[in-house]
Amino acid sequence: MQPSEALSASSQIAVTLAGFAGVVVAFRSRAVHQWSKLDKFRLEILLSNSVLPFILSILAMALMATNLPEQAIWRWCSLIAFVITAARGQVLSRTYRAFSREELKASGSRQWIFYSASILGIAATLLQIYNVIRAKTFWPFFAMIATWLCLGMVQFVLLVTAPHDQNQPD
Repeated sequence: MQPSEALSASSQIAVTLAGFAGVVVAFRSRAVHQWSKLDKFRLEILLSNSVLPFILSILAMALMATNLPEQAIWRWCSLIAFVITAARGQVLSRTYRAFSREELKASGSRQWIFYSASILGIAATLLQIYNVIRAKTFWPFFAMIATWLCLGMVQFVLLVTAPHDQNQPD
């Protein structure tokens, strides 16, 4: 598969994933502002894990339309992906740590999912540094996009299967 085809497919998947977020919101029994903090956090992760791959896919396709050497394109794309991912990871980690154990337990949250996703995200982020310094190829950059999309799908499943909060009125 050529990079342009892979990027086109990933941008379509990202838009679809964002659409799934709309479906979740539409079929919930309460408005978003009445959701638990953790469900809002899951929605935030789902949206960012669809928006960021979309933006990077479009950026990469735009750079491919220039006369830049291919190695420079993937180097720049990986550098941008690294910066965005590192910043986003800090925000997500800080937000997750702000939840109490009681909130996490009541929402059905599983720490192993968060930490597994964190390890996968860190690995994909470090791969971007490798790509900037050494490889300068498409696949490490695309691995970052694929990681975001897969983790977004995990958040979609978690939102759909989240237990109903009995303390909140419908």
